[in-house]
Amino acid sequence: MSQWLFAGVLPGLMLTIGFVMVNYISARVRRFPHTASTFNTRRVFGLAVQASPALLMPVLILVLLRFGFATPTEVSVLAVLYALAVGVFVYRDMTFKRFMSALVASGVSALVASGVATGVVMLVIMGSAVIGWLMTFSQIPQTFATWCVETLKDPHLIILAMIGVMLVVGLFIDLPAAILLLGPIFVPLAKLIGLDLLQLGLVMVLTLALGLYTPPVGTTLFISSSVAKTTILQTTKELWPFYLVALVSIFLFAYFPLLTIR
Repeated sequence: MSQWLFAGVLPGLMLTIGFVMVNYISARVRRFPHTASTFNTRRVFGLAVQASPALLMPVLILVLLRFGFATPTEVSVLAVLYALAVGVFVYRDMTFKRFMSALVASGVSALVASGVATGVVMLVIMGSAVIGWLMTFSQIPQTFATWCVETLKDPHLIILAMIGVMLVVGLFIDLPAAILLLGPIFVPLAKLIGLDLLQLGLVMVLTLALGLYTPPVGTTLFISSSVAKTTILQTTKELWPFYLVALVSIFLFAYFPLLTIR
């Protein structure tokens, strides 16, 4: 598991840098208001120290999950307790009055909002499950594998075809279902053309994750649009530079095995 964890570090960093650059360029081109300030090493270090208790939480979650100290459900409870403790004893911005005010005042609206968001996600997952069953019943992945071996033959073309299929499948099927559907088909293909399975796994996760924020069935796209109170079309129009960055990362990891850290 640690091998997969470290292999995912570089793709995460590349995507983060790429997305940050898109945000920076977009803000500059559109002339978004900003506060001009010079870089101050001492201030950055102070902020890092101040934020370290909050930044420590995801590290604790990974450690607890990685070494099996707690189940995912138990970890979520521990994370909430840790956040409350940090808010009360470290940052001291969470008082009992503020906690009760937030709990009572926003309880109903938060319940409604979470119910709507959950309902949207469940509908998307339901639709993707139906499409996944239809594709399995029609044996579309098996037909694709046979066609690749008999027609394309060149490993580079087969990898390109695999990426194309994952991009199309990701448009309609949720990521876990798509991995379960395509994994048994792509693993034998990867072994046949000499593609490392760790590299295949990274490419599959990167490519199918793109479907999470692409229409018509994008779980993250639906959630973010509902939270931002915008339409799917408006959100998608703003996402095309991010799609481009993600595609560049996908092709880099698909055709350059050296990028796959072990």
